[in-house]
Amino acid sequence: MSISTHGQLDSVLARTDANQPAGIERLMDFLRIPSVSTDPAFAADVRRAGEWASNMLKECGFESRLVNTHGHPMVLAKHPGPKGVTAPRVLFYGHYDVQPADPIELWTSPPFEPVIVEGPMGKRVVARGAVDDKGQVMTFLEALRAWHACAGGPPCPVTVILEGEEESGSESFEPFLREYAAELESDVAIVSDTGMWDINTPAITTMLRGLVYVEAKLKGPSHDLHSGLYGGALANPINSLARMIASLHHDDGRIAIEGFYDQVKPLPEKIKKQWDKLDFDDAEFLGKAGVKKGFGEPGFNAMERTWCRPTCDCNGIKGGYQGEGAKTVIASEATAKISCRLVADMDPDDAFNKLSAHLRARVPAGYTLEMKTFGKNPPIRVKDESPYLVAAERGLAKVYGMNPVCIGTGGSIPAVGLLQRILGVESLLVGFGLDDDRVHSPNEKFELTCFRRGALSHAAILAELAGLRP
Repeated sequence: MSISTHGQLDSVLARTDANQPAGIERLMDFLRIPSVSTDPAFAADVRRAGEWASNMLKECGFESRLVNTHGHPMVLAKHPGPKGVTAPRVLFYGHYDVQPADPIELWTSPPFEPVIVEGPMGKRVVARGAVDDKGQVMTFLEALRAWHACAGGPPCPVTVILEGEEESGSESFEPFLREYAAELESDVAIVSDTGMWDINTPAITTMLRGLVYVEAKLKGPSHDLHSGLYGGALANPINSLARMIASLHHDDGRIAIEGFYDQVKPLPEKIKKQWDKLDFDDAEFLGKAGVKKGFGEPGFNAMERTWCRPTCDCNGIKGGYQGEGAKTVIASEATAKISCRLVADMDPDDAFNKLSAHLRARVPAGYTLEMKTFGKNPPIRVKDESPYLVAAERGLAKVYGMNPVCIGTGGSIPAVGLLQRILGVESLLVGFGLDDDRVHSPNEKFELTCFRRGALSHAAILAELAGLRP
């Protein structure tokens, strides 16, 4: 960071803090817009939320507009940064759409009438979208606002894209990236849609699992059959599919698909040492799920199994009679939905091919297996030596007074993979959510401490990135 940027940052951080009361009011206004992207009844509200966010960026000195897609619009905003600057161009990604609020009766207050309440860690805002992702989007919007007020704009070139379909499949996102790739060209992306280790320990998610999701349909007889007349004379598709699913794992929990672990590499020693210091409690983690004993790949704790090891799970199964009472039938077909979470260096196409080969090798003679793919997203791992990662670590340390931990996450964020694949840009996942924020559930919340520190952190990270060369 240059001396001039360092001096600017002190005033920017002070302005960010001074802006907090007004920033909370802006967040509350944002949360009042019911931008539920999956329900067509809310289409006008989704657009209104996009317009609201675009106007906020205009107030921060950005050229901002809505880009129409065949679904909900994208917000696209750009700022050139200081004249003559040679710093990297930073791309901020977030989403302004939210999950449906159902079941409404479980909310302690109306989901789109945000309230501030006292919690064990201080004040929090409760509303749908509080942390996923409107609150986290507002952390970098408030940082950009402070930079605009103190320095006339961010200390480096910045592009912002806000999506309106993240909670409903991101169908328009890939076509948008391809069409506007030249305009979106950047050096590093920052995504705030993840979490911290705890409220006082900042984190950067450097490992994000990829995903292969398929539907496997086993087709047997030409029609449903009477189980008395045909039972025992032919393979029951439901029984056969159940055996195929059971064959995906060894009894000890390891995945039994041939070659599935070929591309899986050991956890880097630096990251392993950090994780060992986190004092992860398997029993506490599993207790939140209502179970007392874990299960999975031997030699790894629950944190490692969910952050840096691959999985293969059946997510749904159907076939035959589903109604009340009895119906003695052998179904003509059975269907299962199967997902594989992938870790760094695993190729989604390779994983799909190996899963498909494993299942097809177990199809009863004369039967057919249809495979439908619902998504193939690559895993992400940020390189330890990345100068952008090091800069983000310095920015977080300035705000929190301690170095952030590099963590993983078991989930998948398709947008991050698309940013890498289409734009060729590395992403830093710098989030400020907590495990108890009730994401996608009634009474979703965001701690105001996290909101404040998130805004300060983004302001400091921008200063650090401004000192780099692209």
